Amino acid sequence: MRLANFALASLAAFVLASLALHALRPELDPVRSQMSLYLIGKGGHLLQAAYCGLSVGMVALALGLYRALAPAARSAAPLLLFALAGLSLTVTAFAWMDMPGVDRTVEGLIHGVSAQAAFLFATTGAILQALRFGHDPAWRGHRRWALPWALACFGAVWVLALWREAPRGLAQKAVIGLILGWMAVAAWQLRTQARAGNADILT
Repeated sequence: MRLANFALASLAAFVLASLALHALRPELDPVRSQMSLYLIGKGGHLLQAAYCGLSVGMVALALGLYRALAPAARSAAPLLLFALAGLSLTVTAFAWMDMPGVDRTVEGLIHGVSAQAAFLFATTGAILQALRFGHDPAWRGHRRWALPWALACFGAVWVLALWREAPRGLAQKAVIGLILGWMAVAAWQLRTQARAGNADILT
């Protein structure tokens, strides 16, 4: 339950920090401005901390799910992918993107690659984790929502990458919201299962 609670807290902290920065940075158009722009300038350290917290929260969620599943349903692959997603997200937080109209830099390249890696690692991990649910009778029913949602997240990442005419800020935030939603529901279900297990032990 502690891992589930930590994951939920990290998700909430990230959402609150993001909303606060949108209020603190009215000069940035939320429809056109990517999240990466909010890392630069006023309040950027707040978002960096939220990124780092979310990175650890992703690993906590994956570890909690690994422990919650029956041994036959466990796989290290989703845990590894979420750990790589968290690492990539942390690199994204501290390697700034190239500002519009300036020459490309190595730091900007690292930012772009790590951001895309975070998306792909997280969504692939979600797909594999959803598939593992099917091997545990206690979690098998959750596969009905977890797998299509994870596939939608994966597809949305590629739409974001290929549809260059889309408003970058709004499109990116929609994809982030879709992924965070999957994580939030998975963490809540993990918490629910943990509470039920504790109740069974006490009775």
